[in-house]
Amino acid sequence: MIGRVVEIASDGRYLSLDRGFLVVSHKGEEVGRVPIDDVAALIGNAHGLAYSNNVLVALAERGTPFVLCGANHRPVALLWPVEGHHRQAARMDAQLRATLPLRKRLWKQIVQAKIGMQAAVVGLYGGSELALRRLAGKVRSGDPANLEGQAARLYWGLLLGKDFRRDRDAHGINAMLNYGYTVLRAIVARQLVAAGLHPGVPLHHANEGNAMRLVDDLMEPFRPLVDAWVRRVTEAGTVELDADARRALALLGTRSLRTARGVSPVGVAAQRLAVSLAQVYESPNSGLDLPETGRAALSALWDEPHAQHEAEEEGG
Repeated sequence: MIGRVVEIASDGRYLSLDRGFLVVSHKGEEVGRVPIDDVAALIGNAHGLAYSNNVLVALAERGTPFVLCGANHRPVALLWPVEGHHRQAARMDAQLRATLPLRKRLWKQIVQAKIGMQAAVVGLYGGSELALRRLAGKVRSGDPANLEGQAARLYWGLLLGKDFRRDRDAHGINAMLNYGYTVLRAIVARQLVAAGLHPGVPLHHANEGNAMRLVDDLMEPFRPLVDAWVRRVTEAGTVELDADARRALALLGTRSLRTARGVSPVGVAAQRLAVSLAQVYESPNSGLDLPETGRAALSALWDEPHAQHEAEEEGG
């Protein structure tokens, strides 16, 4: 199931569970409800938000991440369940046994896919892909030359102009990027837990204070999709993270990518990647199911999502 990303964006809301529905109330009055089984991720992005324990239990039982946001719409916490896939223990054991050469090989593939997707997004907006494609072809095991960082410096200038600076604490475009990455992080976290993997045991990210390091590893090839949508909404005249921008970005998991298996939602592509990683841990001769990174892969990105998978914004 792809499901809905539900954002709680207005202050003073109370979340409760009623006969299988997530209910949003304000000062004792119901303002919205959605079937709890349809919620793919819940994002708490408001002051004074309160919720019942039954809501947290119901989300955990379904493997649905609850993302708590702080300043500038950046995630500060994520609720994830103790139990997930039926082979969770075996897969986590295999994950912990993964050798450094294997992790480095996988990280190379992820970095190549990220840079390739960055090139595709630049090409989507009429820019030259050549320099980024060349960098992607030079990535070595473990990316010791940090070509990921070199590509990022080149990429932001090509996509958003030479004056743009990525600043996680800034407003405007940067706040939109923060929010889009928060949505993406929730999507990937759900798929990793569902695949029976521990989100804190990384391939590459090493920040000891980050409990979601593997999530941050696996979301890298999909980040440029957020960037593509942020540029689209800014070209439409949006300069701050308003309700319309949040809705466009919250729908990311239901947007379409062209893959070797046909057109698939981004959430399904993330699911395939997570499952393939679990399989690689158990059988290192298998490979990652990464998204394709040619410009043709993005040809369906602007298509309208299916109605049954629409994102919701309550009280926004």
